Formats: sequence, C-alpha cells, structure tokens
Amino acid sequence: MIKMPVNIKIHVSSTPCDMRKQFGGLEILVREGMQRDPRSGDMYVFHNRRKDLMKVLFYDGQGFCLLCKRMDEGTFKFTPSADGVFRITSMEFSQLMRGFEISKSPA
Repeated sequence: MIKMPVNIKIHVSSTPCDMRKQFGGLEILVREGMQRDPRSGDMYVFHNRRKDLMKVLFYDGQGFCLLCKRMDEGTFKFTPSADGVFRITSMEFSQLMRGFEISKSPA
C-alpha cells in the first residue's frame, strides 16, 4: 500500500464515473464536478457503478499520478453523500482500499 501523509485531504465522489476516463477526464471532473483544484495536492477518488473499481487522481508537484484498484471479490463499501462528494481520512482510505466499510465525513 502507498504511504501517504496523515494530513492529506482525500475527496471521494459518491457519483459513479466512467472508468475509461484517464488523467485529463478525471482532472476535468475534479475542476468542474467537485469545484476543486486538481493540482492542490489533495487526492480525488472515483468509482464505477458496481463499486468494484476505483481510480485515485493526485498531483505530486511534478505531474499527475493515477492509482487504479479493482476488487477481485466484493466491492468498495461507503455510504453515498447527498452533495456528491465527501472527505475521508488517510486511515479511512486505507480501510476502503482493503474492502472495509467506511462512514462518510463532512467535506
């Protein structure tokens, strides 16, 4: 698992995303859909309809990085947010990526 700073801001889109999107398409979703700056250093998490595939976009200061994970069995478990985006901690992100259910925090 990737080590990340404890204080990093992680924003999860609770709206399913077209997983064919790559760097540019996800950057536009962050900028226009989430109303956030994709180059802020925050992490932005997207998932497909079945919640068995996730993509994480983040900017490391030199360029964009894209992490992708597909669950062999089961799904990523979280409660969708009414406003479409919610924030989680780095610990919750680790739990989410391992298949544990997380509860949402205010964005």
